[in-house]
Amino acid sequence: MKLKLKYQIYGSHSILIIWESRIDYDILKDILLVKEIILNYYSNKIQDCTNGYNSLLIVYRHEVSNQQLVFLERLCNSRKHNKSDIENTTWEIPICYHVSLGMDLEEFANSKDLNTDQVIEMHSGPIYTVYCKGFLPGFMYLGGLNERLYCDRKAVPLLQVPKNSVAIGGKQTGIYPMQSPGGWHIIGRTPVDLFDISKKEPSKIKIGDRIKFKAISLTVYIEMDSVIDKTKLIKKID
Repeated sequence: MKLKLKYQIYGSHSILIIWESRIDYDILKDILLVKEIILNYYSNKIQDCTNGYNSLLIVYRHEVSNQQLVFLERLCNSRKHNKSDIENTTWEIPICYHVSLGMDLEEFANSKDLNTDQVIEMHSGPIYTVYCKGFLPGFMYLGGLNERLYCDRKAVPLLQVPKNSVAIGGKQTGIYPMQSPGGWHIIGRTPVDLFDISKKEPSKIKIGDRIKFKAISLTVYIEMDSVIDKTKLIKKID
């Protein structure tokens, strides 16, 4: 079934396409299909094309008009869902859930009437999908979180969340690829560097890829954290 889209001019050089507001794998597939069509058709006319959970922002090199909006809508409405699934890679990322690294783990568990082991099991159990990236370079918004772990973001954000912190916010989980302010609940940390600007490919993980967390001990975390090139700690599992 073809999903219904909304189109609107978004500033002088951009058009925003909007899908239904929910975290949904079929919507992600449709967004990536539309994105591919647009990039193929407008390869020399587009400056940027960025997706969110339910939107796609196209930034043109020229000013846009209502005529451009109508043409884009016709182009997208002609799409056919001939892809059965998204081409993706599944990655295994080691996570240490020790309380010394997960500063909010115990408080978070108590707020959910769970113990820390239950939170760890629920968080490391699913295979997540990378729905979009943003906020920080390499920050992945992951869908697939166990509903028991849904939570509001912190009322007062931290000014400095440590690099590689694993956190939960709303219906999502993610990893802070660098030190930054943040309002999600910190439950652990990975020794893996998920974004390295010195690399030809700063981030190996693409939108649509899958993520599986592997719980590791503090001892193993310390050993892995001593590795010079921490981007190599990520592992393909498919």
